[in-house]
Amino acid sequence: MKKLIALLLAMTMLFAMAACGAKTETPVQISKEPTSSGQSSENKEPSNTDEPTTRIVTDALGREVEIPAKVETIVPLGNTPRMISYLGLADMAVGIEECEIASSPIQAYAYPHAEKWSTLPNCGTNSMGETAYYPEQIMIANPDVILTTDNSDVADNLQTQTGIPVVCVYQGTLFGDDYDQSLRILADVCGVSDRAEALIKFIDDSLIDLAERAATVSDEGKPTVLGAGATFKGSHSIDGVYTNYSVFEVLAANDVAEEIAGQGGSSGVMVDREQILTWDPEIIFFDSGSMGLINTDYADNPAYFEQLQAVQNGNLYQWPNSTWHWSNVEIPLVSAYYVGTLLYPDAFADVDFEAKASEIFEMFLGEPDYLNVLKDAGAGYGKVTLGE
Repeated sequence: MKKLIALLLAMTMLFAMAACGAKTETPVQISKEPTSSGQSSENKEPSNTDEPTTRIVTDALGREVEIPAKVETIVPLGNTPRMISYLGLADMAVGIEECEIASSPIQAYAYPHAEKWSTLPNCGTNSMGETAYYPEQIMIANPDVILTTDNSDVADNLQTQTGIPVVCVYQGTLFGDDYDQSLRILADVCGVSDRAEALIKFIDDSLIDLAERAATVSDEGKPTVLGAGATFKGSHSIDGVYTNYSVFEVLAANDVAEEIAGQGGSSGVMVDREQILTWDPEIIFFDSGSMGLINTDYADNPAYFEQLQAVQNGNLYQWPNSTWHWSNVEIPLVSAYYVGTLLYPDAFADVDFEAKASEIFEMFLGEPDYLNVLKDAGAGYGKVTLGE
């Protein structure tokens, strides 16, 4: 009986195996990837393998440039190292200009990144009127995109030499619309448009706040001021002055140099020393980097300086230089609040300068304590006494 049962079971298994072998349908593949509910999906749609790998952007000069759909590495040239730092893109740099290895905190945009940037390939220089890029070094760095504030001839030539797309933006006017446009183009290229809009809004809100506070002060109540010891093509003594200076302009300050505004931009201009005696400003602000030269000048000719009421009354102050090849943005903003608290104390009575400076430096540099970095380097804000 047991033998008969075993024979019947064996025959049943043979029929089942034959039926399986005759089946021709393709088995269903089970996806192991979770769905939004956390369960496995048995009918997952295939991924789109036809997504574009490149896209076209139009740069500030109207050049149409084909770049990778997603940019992950860059070589910033000209004034773009400053801009990409403000946009939080410093770590995307795989090559850098030699002059961007910061040794001074006045080069605020680069100073926090000095250690990393010093290890990157040296891709040339664009400073003091010299433009000399190194295509071979840029090719070794192998960025997805080159960013620059150069003209189209330089950009086209560099793109031809390296085979790497070059996107141009404006050098940017401090607090100007062209600066906003440059930030937006760079942010679009690198995929951080939200950051650009937040940064631009922060700048605009600060400028509005400064202007509204200044507007509460009558022209008659404004002291006369002068920005001297200006930094342009190097340091200068008291006869190197700022004209059209954005810090004074946003505060509608009573700038004695306004009458020669047509002679130079905010980068500074040299004037006759007798002109400064004629102006005789009530308050003078000096670039911190020029104080050594000014003190030497004072030691050689104290009689000249002591004719000025600002010297007699002790109304001399220093602020950090705002220029490193091109103008910083964060330092002039901080300087505007500093000047505002001195010129219009009532209008700025509710402003905690140190807290405001920390807010600005945090926004631009990610370094809320940068005010102390400047102070420790002798480039901080404060009253000065000539000869000390």
